[in-house]
Amino acid sequence: MYYKSRGYKLFTVFNYFLLLLAGLLCILPMVHILAISFSASAPANAHLVGLWPAGFNLESYTKTLNNPNFTRAFLVSVVRTLLGTAMTMSVITLAAYALSKDSSAFKGRNMYSWYFVFTMLFTGGMIPSYIVVRNLHLMDTIWALVLPGAVQVYNMILMINFFKATPKELEEAALIDGAGHFIILFRVYLPLALPSIATLSLFSIVGNWNAWFDGLLYINDYRNYPLATFLQTIIVQQDFSKLNPDINELKNISQRTVKAAQIFIGILPVLIVYPFLQRFFVKGIVLGAIKE
Repeated sequence: MYYKSRGYKLFTVFNYFLLLLAGLLCILPMVHILAISFSASAPANAHLVGLWPAGFNLESYTKTLNNPNFTRAFLVSVVRTLLGTAMTMSVITLAAYALSKDSSAFKGRNMYSWYFVFTMLFTGGMIPSYIVVRNLHLMDTIWALVLPGAVQVYNMILMINFFKATPKELEEAALIDGAGHFIILFRVYLPLALPSIATLSLFSIVGNWNAWFDGLLYINDYRNYPLATFLQTIIVQQDFSKLNPDINELKNISQRTVKAAQIFIGILPVLIVYPFLQRFFVKGIVLGAIKE
């Protein structure tokens, strides 16, 4: 038990108020988009929709989900996110395990570490990256979206710090029992690293799902666009040719409500996944941040 001063109580109230305000700033725009997506054409075009639908209807979602271009882009994003996250986590986990060892156990460790750090600070640039992807014949394939960003050095450094914080006695005991490095990694380190793995997986999922520029750069056929790129061409570039518009339908459906429906469907998968990984988030970041 300890005494809570008046200043402490005021500070606590201020913190709660600030966090509540920040939460509302994040939630209210999504509620507004959801209300527009369920609204009728006239009030949506007249900007009369607030946080509650006006003239409730589902025509915008029907139009969006029946659009083969949208569903194809959604599936491309799902495949890209699953494949990209699996590849990224595999690469950074194997690299982090090796680089977490001392120089006495891994000759050349410092050289490899600085090599990865160098790629964080200096990149080849957009044009050389495009030339590499084109010369490898990866254009218009899912690999053009996955391979260039497979090695996320910042996430790898977080994983290295976690592995370094793991007691070495556990590894020494496993070595005495005759375990090799792969057994130590998969049976000792990874079970303990579950919070960090969940956190870094969330970073990778969000990054792959929201990435849109590489789709414009490496994909020439709009039918192979990921969802973020598809939405960018519709919402930002105002190119509605990919919506397969019908003149009779456009009389009853507002472009604003269709856009809102597409945006909400686009953010829905991340909203579904996040609650399952959120409980690992703070713990996963803190575990690798403290050193003896």
